[in-house]
This record gives sequence, structure tokens and C-alpha cells, in this order.
Amino acid sequence: MNTFITVPATSLPNGTIVPSFQVGAYVCSKGEDGNAAVTSHGKPWVNIDFEEAKAACTEIGAALITELQWLALAWNASQQDCNWTSGKVGAGDLFQGLRNGTVNDAQAGDYVSSDTSEQRWLTLSNGERICDLNGNVYQWVFDDVQGNEKGIIASDFAKDSPSVVTPPFPTREKGMGDYAAWDWSGFALIRGGCWYSASHAGVFYLLYDWPGYRYDNVGFRCTKPIGL
Repeated sequence: MNTFITVPATSLPNGTIVPSFQVGAYVCSKGEDGNAAVTSHGKPWVNIDFEEAKAACTEIGAALITELQWLALAWNASQQDCNWTSGKVGAGDLFQGLRNGTVNDAQAGDYVSSDTSEQRWLTLSNGERICDLNGNVYQWVFDDVQGNEKGIIASDFAKDSPSVVTPPFPTREKGMGDYAAWDWSGFALIRGGCWYSASHAGVFYLLYDWPGYRYDNVGFRCTKPIGL
């Protein structure tokens, strides 16, 4: 059975309200039937391009996670004491996941790192928990902020874009990840970081890739409306 969690309605710092939605607790794997699956034991489905990832989500009645949905998740997680190394928001670092090269490929959700600093799980304000928003594999994101109708980046990042003003601390500080951005028109967003991203990994990590490329370190995550 696919494991989805509920994300509460979230108001981003710039006032944008992201309605409540459901999201895969894990990065999608490829099930025995060839369709996307959301399970703890499946290794992330990688070597899949942006359009293929969208189609795989649609095939199971879901959709690829959007930029605003990712930001809602990241912001919510960043405001919970339990997700910080000190146990207090803003003190120490926000948890970062598999990133230090302790493994050589993408890992299933039930893998436990030998490096105790690689904390894969984040807890939301409603107690729901999500895996690998902060490392293990990069994840394709449908850009509904700078993007066109296909989710491809279509313009430069505005200075007040929620993509770059939502993180509570500067890029690469306090576990935020690297989120420096410029004009990436024609590319697709990826977020989160991968198993060798080191300090660049984090819930606010932001980068781009050519939408037709397939990599062994880029996967995807599905979302659904509440009630489905």
C-alpha cells in the first residue's frame, strides 16, 4: 500500500497560502507492476526524466510535487524544534539527510545510516513524518512559481520569489542547503540534495537540470489532493 501523509495548510512568510494536501512519505520507487510506489522498502526510482516522472505520478492518480507544495513542507518542517540539532528552532542546524558519501547510490526509506548526523526524517506540525526531503536523491519539482504550464522554469527568479525568500536563514547556513538561483529558463527544478551533496543538501536546496536528462541521483515524489 502506498504511504501518503497529510500536510496542513501552510502560510509562507510572504503571505502565500498553500492549501492542505497529501504527499508521499517516501521518494517514489518502481513497483513490481511497473508503476510508481510509495513504500519504505523500495529504492528510489531514478534514471527517469522530468516528463516521465510527471507521467508516472499521473498513472497512479497523483501528481508531481509542485514548488509551492515543497516550500510548504520545508517551511513547516523548519519551524519545528524537533527537526533541529539543538532541539530548538534556529539553534544549531536543521536536519540534513544522506549527504556525506556514506553510501554509493540511492537508498530505500528503511535504510539507517551509520553516520548519526544524517537525519533523514522530518516531523511536521501535525506530527506527520516525511523521509528524504533533505538528501538521498534530488527530486524533480513542478515549478508553479517561475514555471510555465508544463512546470518548466520560464523566467528569472524574482527577488521576492517564494522560492528564494522562504528559507529562514541564508543559503548553506544552519542546514538550509544551497538555494542560490538565477535565470534557469528552460530547465526543470530539482530539490533536496543527494547522497554526496555534503553541506549543499537540505530541505531548501534548489538547483536545476535539463528536463530530458536521466540521472542515477534524481528521483521524484507524488502528491494528491486531500480525500483521494
